[in-house]
Amino acid sequence: MDLSRRRFLSRSAAAGAVAPTLAAAPALAATPAATAPTPWGATPSPRQWKWHQRGMYAFVHFSMNTFTGKEWGYGDEKPEWFNPTDFSADQIVLAAKSAGMTGVILTAKHHDGFCLWQTQLTEHSIRNSPYKGGKGDIVAEMGEAARRHGLSYGLYLSPWDRNHPEYGRPAYVDYYRAQLTELCTRYGKLFEVWFDGANGGDGYYGGARETRHIDAPRYYNWPSIIALVHQLQPDACTFDPLGADIRWVGNEDGVAGDPCWPTMPNKPYEQDVGNSGLRGGEIWWPAETDVSIRPGWFYHPDEDTKVKSPERLVRLFDESVGRGTNLNLNLPPDQRGRLADHDVAVLASFGDAMRATFARDLAKGAVAHASAVRGPRFAPAAVLDGRAETYWSTPDAVHTPTLTLDLAPGTRFDLVRVAEYLPLGVRVTRFAIEAEIGGQWQRLAEKECIGAQRVVRLPAPIAPRRVRLVILDAPACPAIREFALFKSEAPVPVAAPAPRGSDVLSTLGWRVVDASAPGAQALLDGEVETLWTQPVPTAGHPATVTLDIGRAVTLGGFSLTPPRHLAPDATPPRGYRVETSLDGQAWQAQGEGEFSNIAYALATQRIGFAAPVQARYLRLAFAQPALPDRAVLAIAGVGGFSGALPR
Repeated sequence: MDLSRRRFLSRSAAAGAVAPTLAAAPALAATPAATAPTPWGATPSPRQWKWHQRGMYAFVHFSMNTFTGKEWGYGDEKPEWFNPTDFSADQIVLAAKSAGMTGVILTAKHHDGFCLWQTQLTEHSIRNSPYKGGKGDIVAEMGEAARRHGLSYGLYLSPWDRNHPEYGRPAYVDYYRAQLTELCTRYGKLFEVWFDGANGGDGYYGGARETRHIDAPRYYNWPSIIALVHQLQPDACTFDPLGADIRWVGNEDGVAGDPCWPTMPNKPYEQDVGNSGLRGGEIWWPAETDVSIRPGWFYHPDEDTKVKSPERLVRLFDESVGRGTNLNLNLPPDQRGRLADHDVAVLASFGDAMRATFARDLAKGAVAHASAVRGPRFAPAAVLDGRAETYWSTPDAVHTPTLTLDLAPGTRFDLVRVAEYLPLGVRVTRFAIEAEIGGQWQRLAEKECIGAQRVVRLPAPIAPRRVRLVILDAPACPAIREFALFKSEAPVPVAAPAPRGSDVLSTLGWRVVDASAPGAQALLDGEVETLWTQPVPTAGHPATVTLDIGRAVTLGGFSLTPPRHLAPDATPPRGYRVETSLDGQAWQAQGEGEFSNIAYALATQRIGFAAPVQARYLRLAFAQPALPDRAVLAIAGVGGFSGALPR
C-alpha cells in the first residue's frame, strides 16, 4: 500500500465551560536562598530547547515535481525538464519572513532523486539542467537569501531515491551519507535536517523499473546517520526516526493533538501516539506540525484557487504553535521559481495580523502574586519579564499553586499564552485559566499540558479585574516562564486570485454514463466535501466510472482528488486503469499505475498520458484500496487537462 512519508518511518524506526473556581491555597513563606528545582522527567537538549523557541518556519517543496505535475516523481525524469524561468530565492524568503517565519527548509532532493545542488555524485541533478547553463545551485541560492534576510536555514534530503540504481543495496547508503556530508559542509549553518519517512517501493532505479522493499532502521542505520549530522552540524535538529531530535505530529493537516506532549516512549510509535505524545515518556521527542498552504506539497496550477486563507492560517497557528509544537508551513514555488502572487498576499495578511496581535503583551504593568513562591529568584514577576530563562516557581512540596495578575483597569484581551521553562521538564499536567468578572471568578478554560507554550483563544474579548493561572495537577512544583495576554487582530481578507491561463478542462457539461455505484455525479461538482462512495473493490471486481465529456477534446491526462479528510472506514483507491474513446464503443488503453502517497497526503493526483489524444469519453477503473483495512472507497473528484505532462 502507499505509505505516508512520515508514517512509514515512524512505524518502522525502531474555550471551556464557565465554572466556579477552587479556593486559592494560603500563601507559603518564601525561601530566601532557594536553589532551582530539580528537573522532572525527560528534558530537552540545548539544541532542542533552542528549536522550541523558533515557532514557525517555512517548508519549500521545489524540484522536478514542480514541472511534471506530480507529488512523487518516479525517478525517470530528464534533468532538462527542470528549468525555472525566473527563480528568486529572495522573493520566496521575503514572503516567508512577511508571515513571521523564523527559517526556511528546502527540499534539496525529493523521492525522484533529482538534486538541486552542484553535486558530482549523480548525473540526476541541476548540473545537467538548463538552469543557468547547468551552473545553478538552488540550495546555495536559498541559503544565501535566508541569511541575507535574517532567517535560519534547513535542508530536506529524501532517504528514498527512485532514480539511483543501487537503492536497496549497501552502496546506496554510502551514497546517501556522501550527499548528507556535502549538504552539511557546503552551505553554512543549518538549524534542521529533515528525513522523509517514505522509503522503498516502485521506482526507475537506473532502468530496472521494479519494486524494492527495505527495512528502514536496519538499512539506513539511523543512529549513525543522525550522529553524522550532529558531527557536521552540532546545532541542527534532526527529523524524525527514533533517536532524532523531533518527531512527526502524525498527520499532514497541520493539527497537533490536544494535548500534545513533547515526551514519548523510547520505541517506534503509531500516528495517534505521534499526534498526542505520551505524558511522562522516557525521552524528549517533541512534535513538528507540517502542512502545505495548498492542497499539494508541490505547485500545481489547478490549485491556485485552493490556497488556504489568512483566517485558516490563524487557526493552524492555534492548532500547532498554540499547542506547543512548531509549525512547518509549506510554500511551493511555481515553474517560474517564485511563489504565486496570491500566496504572497495571503502570507502577508496572516503575518500582519499575527504581528499586530502579539505586538504588545497586555499583562505588562500588571502586578503578579502567587499562593506560594520558591524565593526571590523565582518571583511571580518573572512571568512578565519576557525572558526565556527566568520563571516563577514554588517550594518543592507545592505542586498546585495559583498565580494571579492584577490588571490595569480597562485591560481587554482574548488570547492567553502561558509557557513552562522546559529545561526543567514538562511539570504541569492540567491547568485552568480563570478571570474575575463582576466580582466573581469564572473559569475560562481547562487544559492539559502547557509545555513550550499554550495559547488559549477566548470567544470574545473580556476586561476582568484579575486573571489567574490555576495549576490543577502536577507531579512537581511548577516552573512558569510566561503568563501573557493579547488582543487578537483579524487578518485582512485577501480576494480570490484572477484565473490564470490553464489547460485544466472544466467539468461543466460532463456527465456520468456508467458507474459501479450510484452517486458518481459527485465526482464532477468541483466540491471536495461531496464524495462518490462504495464498498472497497475486491479481486476481479474493480470500481469503475465512465464519463462523457460532451464533445471531442484534446485530453492529455486526468486528475483524481481524494477526500481532504478521510472517515475512519474510508480509503481512496491505490491505483488506476484509464481508457479513452471517441464514440463510447471503441476504447484505447492509456495506462495504469499508482497514486503516490494518496492515502496520507490526500492531494490531487495528476496522471498524464503518453501523448495527448482526441477523446470524448473517459473510463476509469480502481482495483485496490490504498488502505487495505478500510471498508469504503471514497473519491471527491475527477477531471481532465489538455496539455501533456513531461514523461
